[in-house]
Amino acid sequence: YLGKRKLSEITTKDIVDWQNTVMKLPGTNGKSLSPTYMKTIHAELSALFNHAIRFYDLGVNPASRAGTIGMEESKEMKFWTKEEYMKFADVMMDRPILYYAFEVLYWTGIREGELFALTPEDFDFEKKTLRINKSYQRLKGKDVITCPKTPNSVRTIAIPDFLCEEIKECLNYYYYDIRPTDRIFPLSKHILCRAMESGSKEAGVQRIRVHDLRHSHVSLLINNGFSALEIGKRVGHSGEKITYRYAHLFKNKQKEMAEFLEKERGEIEGGQNNVT
Repeated sequence: YLGKRKLSEITTKDIVDWQNTVMKLPGTNGKSLSPTYMKTIHAELSALFNHAIRFYDLGVNPASRAGTIGMEESKEMKFWTKEEYMKFADVMMDRPILYYAFEVLYWTGIREGELFALTPEDFDFEKKTLRINKSYQRLKGKDVITCPKTPNSVRTIAIPDFLCEEIKECLNYYYYDIRPTDRIFPLSKHILCRAMESGSKEAGVQRIRVHDLRHSHVSLLINNGFSALEIGKRVGHSGEKITYRYAHLFKNKQKEMAEFLEKERGEIEGGQNNVT
């Protein structure tokens, strides 16, 4: 649509015209394009302008000024309570490597790709921390280690004592000497999914996706009073995104706010009445 024009020649109005054209385009099923798809292609266009701003001194991002189109379609979010997870974990204990993998996923909230990329040197057992600085993918039959999903994804998180001990047990479980840079969990998404399916059935708990363990971790922290900012730093999201995605889980404190303001106003008036 924009042809071979230079990025510096494209205006905000051009982007708005392009958006209007996109919103009228039919999809492969004859219906309009999905909101998620429109949002995605707009984000990709905006990323090109941001790249030009950063590396080639482009002045402004007209795609950002025009605003996005479409929206991300809401996806069903399921999660386990701590009690449900513990039932599942109990039936997984006879499959040690899988058990340890699920323990890390549930108690840290990291992504699958981050789990698969973990190496012994990522754990600092003295400081009781876990470093997340890479992700794993299987592309065209080859193991590929890449940078994490977003800049926020590079992080170091504190882990509980029991998880430190379990990871030590996991490293001792291997019959060979695992090197500091070896992957601890040479598994696949398919293996985890199959284990989740069979383990859920055996434990008598609802079937959820592997990624929902991440939701379960966030839910556990929210229910115990941790803030969106604190949780976001732990799982590699911005505080705003945590608030947006998990807003329904945060306690509604509107009533407490009103009561606090009533008390504050009362103290002010009481102080004024005492002035002579």
